[in-house]
Amino acid sequence: MNISPVSLSTGPLGVGDVVAVARHDAPVALTSDAEAAIQASRAVIAELAADDSAHYGVSTGFGALATRHIVAERRAQLQLSLIRSHAAGSGPEVEREVVRALMLLRLSTLATGRTGIRLETARAYVDLLNHGITPVVHEYGSLGCSGDLAPLAHCALALLGEGMVDDADGRRVAAGQALRDAGLTPITLAEKEGLALINGTDGMLGQLVLALHDLKSLLTAADIAAAMSVEALLGTDAAFAEDLIAMRPHPGQADSAANLRALLHGSAIMESHRTPECTRVQDAYSLRCSPQVHGAARDTVRHAADVADRELAAAIDNPVVTIDGRVESNGNFHGAPIGYVLDFLAIAVADVAGISERRTDRMLDMGRSQGLPAFLADDPGVDSGHMIAQYTAAGIVSELKRLAVPSSVDSIPSSAMQEDHVSMGWAAARKLRRAVDGLTRALAVEVLTATRALQLRSPLRPAPATAAVCEAVRHHGSATQPSGPGVPGPDRFLAPEIESVVQQVRSGALADAASSVAGQLR
Repeated sequence: MNISPVSLSTGPLGVGDVVAVARHDAPVALTSDAEAAIQASRAVIAELAADDSAHYGVSTGFGALATRHIVAERRAQLQLSLIRSHAAGSGPEVEREVVRALMLLRLSTLATGRTGIRLETARAYVDLLNHGITPVVHEYGSLGCSGDLAPLAHCALALLGEGMVDDADGRRVAAGQALRDAGLTPITLAEKEGLALINGTDGMLGQLVLALHDLKSLLTAADIAAAMSVEALLGTDAAFAEDLIAMRPHPGQADSAANLRALLHGSAIMESHRTPECTRVQDAYSLRCSPQVHGAARDTVRHAADVADRELAAAIDNPVVTIDGRVESNGNFHGAPIGYVLDFLAIAVADVAGISERRTDRMLDMGRSQGLPAFLADDPGVDSGHMIAQYTAAGIVSELKRLAVPSSVDSIPSSAMQEDHVSMGWAAARKLRRAVDGLTRALAVEVLTATRALQLRSPLRPAPATAAVCEAVRHHGSATQPSGPGVPGPDRFLAPEIESVVQQVRSGALADAASSVAGQLR
């Protein structure tokens, strides 16, 4: 894959930039305007450091200790102590792509020239990313206010040559060794720099951006899964008609319905029951209301993307160096704007997974599946078919409901009540990542089940687009399962088949297969 470098200027990054650096190791570079802005704001801090007045983060303690004046000869120790003490994370390690995303976003704020960092410190952060050195960051340590403190402190610690990191080859080594191996030198922090390196919402924002990137693809996959289930259950596309959908003008609903119409176009299975003898006048909600549910999730993603775009344009630090040279305390580090949409997305994700699981269950129930064998089994009773695959989906959906409980309504005061209201946005981000993975797996179970059900409708043929998806599913896992995922027959080891489709849903391969026939899906 040819990855273009990402330039860090005084302007905002895009979602694609974050994904390129976090997942594909795109190199980063500071532009000349960013370097000039960094140097200008550092000159302001250097001037303040030379006087005897109290300036937060320059010549005072932090948080509840902000009333303590720090003499000039102790200020380097002040910054070093800040990083060491705040690198207090615990628990499981955070994924590499999340750490790289939060590092990039912190560097993006440094590039705005609003933090007072030295140019050599910003360049050292660039070197850390470009040499693939990834600090070890832990699950717990951020309350989503005053910045993602512990996660960012662990990253800053690596700049000092302390703590543990993973090098470009994935080896766990001491940070000092990783820097030496890469030909880099640890930095020594000057006034204000420790605070500038940790006082941002970069961890929660990075996870929001990655989730938005994934959900754009997953909601298309949800439409594909729904179309396959509608077909497999001898449903109708009449409720998806453009004029009916337009009576409730939500843009997400319109997009999902358009996808369903394109995916189901030309289906011989659907034509087979468009006869006077068919007495069904409407389908169950999980089929008929798919555009409404998927569309509402799409609109939620759009709202969250608007928030992310504003945050990507933000310069978050406290205190901040203003354009006219003032150094001012502020509350922009509070994670509420991000925390709210992270929680909102978790609700939408749980609901899309929930309606998917209901469609899966209908295909397995003889009383509702319109003539399909029980559990799609080859010999029901001897074989169990997809019975336990539905259990897997149900277990996932149950967890997603728990993960949909908002984090952002919680707050535990910290720093001796100085920080008496926090966002818990980091926790919201962590649970959304797990929810996105769960949605991927629930949709994979539905697609795999629908693939088997559609083949059981043979000799009737599904729509060209859904047939292309079935072919992609069957061929993807043939190396591990000679009969291929989704192919009817006696019971087989099902976990590899599910995982095969999980990979296809996650990569966008199924959307590519459908689009090759139906045209670009929305």
